[in-house]
Order: sequence, then C-alpha cells, then structure tokens
Amino acid sequence: MSQEPAIDGVAADPRYLDVSAPPEVTRRLPVETPRHALAYAFAGTGSFRDASAPRPVKTELVDATGSPGVETVGHRSLVLFNGGDEVVVRAGGQGIRFLLVSGRPIQEPVAWQGPIVMNTQAQLHRAFNELRQGTFIKE
Repeated sequence: MSQEPAIDGVAADPRYLDVSAPPEVTRRLPVETPRHALAYAFAGTGSFRDASAPRPVKTELVDATGSPGVETVGHRSLVLFNGGDEVVVRAGGQGIRFLLVSGRPIQEPVAWQGPIVMNTQAQLHRAFNELRQGTFIKE
C-alpha cells in the first residue's frame, strides 16, 4: 500500500474573516496576491464583483443540481474568486453576512463533495465508504 505524503505545518496559511454589510452597502476587502479566495454566504443576499457564478454548496440538504447561473448570492452559496487583490461585495436589500477565506495555493488536485475534500475521486469514494461503515474517523 502506498503512503500518502505528509504535510508539515499549515501549508495554505488560511485566513478567515466573518464579514457583514448592511443593506445596499458596498464593501471592499483586500486579499493578498497570489492567495486564492472564496466566500461562503450564510445570511442575507448580495453580489460579488469579478467572481465565479455562485454555486450551492453540496451538503446533505443541497445537491449538485442547483442553478449555477444566478447573479445574486444567497444563503448557503459558495463563490470562488479569480486572481486579484480585493473582493468587492454589494449587499442586497437584507444585507449580507459571509465567511471570506483566503489561502496560499497548495498546488494539489482537489476532489470535493459535501463536507469531504480529498485529492482524487478514488480517495473521495473511499472516504464516503468509510463514513458509511463508521471507520472514517481514526485515532
């Protein structure tokens, strides 16, 4: 059986910001280049400049069939940002609250589904099998 490489320390140096904006207010948040960033909206609505189309986050309650072409981000939406040095959000009529996460790219492939992130689809399938069998958490 091959051993997976170990990562020493915190490779991505993640930074987390809990951001809120009142209704119809625009906020500009600096992001260091070349960090990658994402926003996870969990209250209210808003729109982000220079971002991907909002996507529903895959969880037990939200599947992959959500409509990706929406311009306004709402509750439980994940937005990925292209390169740049700031994130600009315009809050909707209810205001918005979101988690802004940025980190150094780790230059590894990513396979993601629901709450589990791995490097390959094979690892992802193995993780879900272990989750179903109750062996996912190891000491």
